[in-house]
Amino acid sequence: MSKTDELSFDEYDELVNPKPEENDFDRVLETAISRRELFKGVIALGSIATLGSQFFSDPAVASQTRFAFDKVDANTLDDITLPQGYSSQIVARWGDPLWSEGSSFDHDTRGTSDTQSVAFGDNIDGMEVYAHQGKNLLVVNNEYTNRKIIWGNRPDGRFETDDDVMKGKAAHGVTVVEIAQQNGEWSMVQDSPFNRRITPDTEMQITGPAAGHDLLKTADDPTGTKALGTWNNCGNGSTPWGTYLACEENFNGYFSAEDEDHIVSDELKRYGVSSKDWGYGWAKVDNRFDVAKNPNEPNRAGYIVEIDPRDPASTPKKRTALGRFKHENAEVVINNDGKIVVYMGDDERGEFLYRYVSNGVYAPGAATDELLEDGKLYVAKFHDTGAGEWLELTPESTGLADNAEICIHTRIAASAVGATTMDRPEWVTANPRAPEVYCALTNNKNRGIKPNAGGDLTPAGGPNPREGNKYGQIVRWRPDNGDHTSNGFAWDLFVLAGNPAIHDDLNAGSDNITADNMFNSPDGIKFDSNGLLYIQTDGNYSNEEDFDGHGNNQMLVGNPATGEIRRFLVGPNECEVTGLTWSADRRTMFVGIQHPGERGNSHWPEGGNAVPRSAVVAITRDDGGIVG
Repeated sequence: MSKTDELSFDEYDELVNPKPEENDFDRVLETAISRRELFKGVIALGSIATLGSQFFSDPAVASQTRFAFDKVDANTLDDITLPQGYSSQIVARWGDPLWSEGSSFDHDTRGTSDTQSVAFGDNIDGMEVYAHQGKNLLVVNNEYTNRKIIWGNRPDGRFETDDDVMKGKAAHGVTVVEIAQQNGEWSMVQDSPFNRRITPDTEMQITGPAAGHDLLKTADDPTGTKALGTWNNCGNGSTPWGTYLACEENFNGYFSAEDEDHIVSDELKRYGVSSKDWGYGWAKVDNRFDVAKNPNEPNRAGYIVEIDPRDPASTPKKRTALGRFKHENAEVVINNDGKIVVYMGDDERGEFLYRYVSNGVYAPGAATDELLEDGKLYVAKFHDTGAGEWLELTPESTGLADNAEICIHTRIAASAVGATTMDRPEWVTANPRAPEVYCALTNNKNRGIKPNAGGDLTPAGGPNPREGNKYGQIVRWRPDNGDHTSNGFAWDLFVLAGNPAIHDDLNAGSDNITADNMFNSPDGIKFDSNGLLYIQTDGNYSNEEDFDGHGNNQMLVGNPATGEIRRFLVGPNECEVTGLTWSADRRTMFVGIQHPGERGNSHWPEGGNAVPRSAVVAITRDDGGIVG
């Protein structure tokens, strides 16, 4: 096994496209020191969380958001741990057949491309349940597949045949499946007419400003309006009109060139595309993933894809108006004036936080296609004063030729206007009980040390206060006058994750972090209907040194009004806890467990010597009560 087999997507990006070393160190150091002193001043006024609670607190909300569970202790068990009075069960696992023509998962071979094409995809992430015609439709992102697990039947854990490559490819994409509850147990409904696999080979329609642009045209699609497939979808979004938004993230890791010395354009380098892929070998079976032969193909990935789960014959749409970058999720808000606002993070070290505002307004029952095609795209600028602003990306402000280029080269546009480089903006979520929005900034080892992929400086300060940030934080903001279309906002930090058991500086975290609830790398975040904030982690689970006492990745619950945070769930070994949704009656919570045993130390969920498998878990209260 080579060293690259153990690398994450972002680590591999840095290996094949190393970031430039700091070339303006004195200015960065001066800025970092001045901002660090300002941040200490903020702490002197009270904890970060306390300061935020004073600013945003709503006593009416506080009285309604008391926790209904006892805390769960951190642990390293190879199982799901929940509070007393709660139970879990498996709903769907990687490799479970969606149709009766499929085969049960084969732990020896891990299946074939044929069996995978009719089975539940791998490594679930964002998800949503839709109630339709009395049925429950579960839509799940299948972000990627663990190479050494899916090819674990091969001696070196790598593909050996074309079918191996195609099996890995078929495990990516999105799964739509009907689920039903019988005698208190949830399961997939095989052969439901709504069941569907959307893969890297599914036809997509390209919409919005970039549709038809020369940079999107290929030999197979000279119109630049029809793409094949979606892959590496991370978080998700859901629209008021009942469609699902899949978010393409690390799309770059699947492109390569037969000639490993091939040099890609600077624009493609900005997105991490190179002549080497992450080890999936798709270019060996599909020439469109060879960037030397098809240099425009990567420009057709990195978008948000709208899917209608109620119509299995519908064509998914790539919404270019929402920008092209490593999308984490898409938080959709209906503003008071009816305009649709979408908040989005770009999950890479030193990248940016975005907002889209539709030009049209949403009206139930009216046409909705234009709402995600025609609008304005903004990027966030945070000031150390606690104020912020949304900078519109226009040809005039960015220097790019037109809106189409802005939607294709969105990172370049954001760099041009001087947006704030962030500590890997992951999920964004809006409080249903107050006009405020939260974003998980998961970590950033390069903060204050190296610039981002575009050469933008990353000094410590503002919402990213720590150099070499290893723990992460959650920033929140309130738009001016409660108007999500306003270009101004006020911000603070809801929590600064850390380890108070071993640190007494900023790495201890904010005052709402204690030995009983400490965690690192907040990733998925989402509000329930009561205004409680669920925090899911994808971080260091070594339980050693700086992370001693953190245990496995977990899900916690935060009270926005008081700052209190309590651990609700701990996942099995080496997993990420990600994806969250509820049944229509709110009596079942669905949670995703991704990449258990990614380093070989789990057999969850089946135990014994079974292959570890990503799965959707249903969580219920033993008394049948509401879970969110």
